Amino acid sequence: MASSKVIVFGPTGKVGSATAITAQQHGAKVFLAMRDTQKPIPGLTSAQEQAGGFERVQADLTKPDTISAAVAQTGAKHAFTSLKAAGIDFVVFLSSLTVTGELARIPPSESIPWLHAQGEIALADVFGTDGYAAVRPGLFASNLLQLRDQIAAGATVRISAPGARCDYISPEDIRAVSGALLAKGPSALDAGKAEKNAIYLCGPQRISQADAVVLIGKAIGKDVKVEDFATEQDAVDGIMRGLGMPEVAARYLVGVMHGMCQHDGLFATVNFEEAVANVERYGGKPATDIHAWIAANKSKLI
Repeated sequence: MASSKVIVFGPTGKVGSATAITAQQHGAKVFLAMRDTQKPIPGLTSAQEQAGGFERVQADLTKPDTISAAVAQTGAKHAFTSLKAAGIDFVVFLSSLTVTGELARIPPSESIPWLHAQGEIALADVFGTDGYAAVRPGLFASNLLQLRDQIAAGATVRISAPGARCDYISPEDIRAVSGALLAKGPSALDAGKAEKNAIYLCGPQRISQADAVVLIGKAIGKDVKVEDFATEQDAVDGIMRGLGMPEVAARYLVGVMHGMCQHDGLFATVNFEEAVANVERYGGKPATDIHAWIAANKSKLI
């Protein structure tokens, strides 16, 4: 049987690159769809990329014509049901938990969900509703790595909204789900769901950012104190430095995090239990909790 051909969008991110590598290890021919085809891919050297038969193609999810061009160039097809006898393209898109409700009604002022929604809308236009899955994970546990130097110094750690309760999903869990979806293709979608393309993923428990930092400190033998930034602009600047976000996205995230100190925020419109269960349902194993993630990544936190 010929190997399946898949396209991975966003391969320069940690989850995207891991998904691409996993799909290739499962025998798929992998095309790497990128805005900038010259950017390096984490965990994949030039030699490994060549040996694994990876191919780079230019595509921007906010520009449907570039997606069509990428599809025409790669011929990445999944065999489908008899209703789609000719076959259609299937894409797993790394979206965001912030995306909820009707995609077209998300305003540009909500920069993070709006940007991801534009990608989903473009995919629906080009590939059809049977041609893609949008994985919508919560807050990455790996975001805590940006605080490594502060925690290791054993001093005061400054973060925006220390009391915000986050789910801290493991990127490895997102990779497992994404790889499984790529392998299964359209058959993985739940036709009985109103939003069958949207797959929410969350870590198994929500704890405050401050508690997560303290847990890391204990794991590496450091006693740390956690404080908020003095001003909103300081918080925005901190996120821009730590996560490499543009200012508009960083400012949106600061508002979201402070909202989660007062109420459920992002999690108010999502079935949290279902999002946790989806990790095992699609990825094959229970969601990793923050304690296990810290233990597995201790060397990166020192």
